[in-house]
Amino acid sequence: MSFWRALLGRSKPAEPDLDALFGLPTAALTLRAGVGLTPTGSGSVAFRAAEGAAFADVERDVTDLLNADDGPPVEQTTDDYGYTWLVVRGASTSEGESGDALAETDITGLVTDLHAVNSTLEVNGYGPSLLCSLVGFTDGSGRSVGLVYLYKRGTFYPFAPAGGKRRDNALELQVESAIGDDLPMEKDRSRWFPVYGAPGL
Repeated sequence: MSFWRALLGRSKPAEPDLDALFGLPTAALTLRAGVGLTPTGSGSVAFRAAEGAAFADVERDVTDLLNADDGPPVEQTTDDYGYTWLVVRGASTSEGESGDALAETDITGLVTDLHAVNSTLEVNGYGPSLLCSLVGFTDGSGRSVGLVYLYKRGTFYPFAPAGGKRRDNALELQVESAIGDDLPMEKDRSRWFPVYGAPGL
């Protein structure tokens, strides 16, 4: 089969690998040290909501699961394209003697929640409805970046909004270069879709 794909110039599409999300804490440390970006504590998952009671039940179960701890409640919004976004905010902690460790712990909890949303929808047969997950970063001076995980590609790309419908391409390339060894990056830059106004960014 691979012979025919090679002969006809076709390649097998990348498989989603939700465990790739667990590379984000390492990437966060890299971004902090190399680019000066730290996690905002917010993340989100975008999906196309399906019709019917079964999907509504799964969606409610996911929200109830994430709201079971003492953290901020999960928020739900719908964008202009009809995608539903579940916004998760990590519990805030005060800075201690080991700022790096605290940042890593915070984003680890956030990533675990985002993984739970994705995997619950996937296990219940709604994987095709998943669009992306996003984790926000900022440097406190107005620059922000979202690390976007494309579910169907199993890859990440950086999105850096720069006000209005503009993006900071230089910052995106800087982030890509910094974390290329930490995460599977999307090589096809035409797939670095802008997610202007994405919640959690």
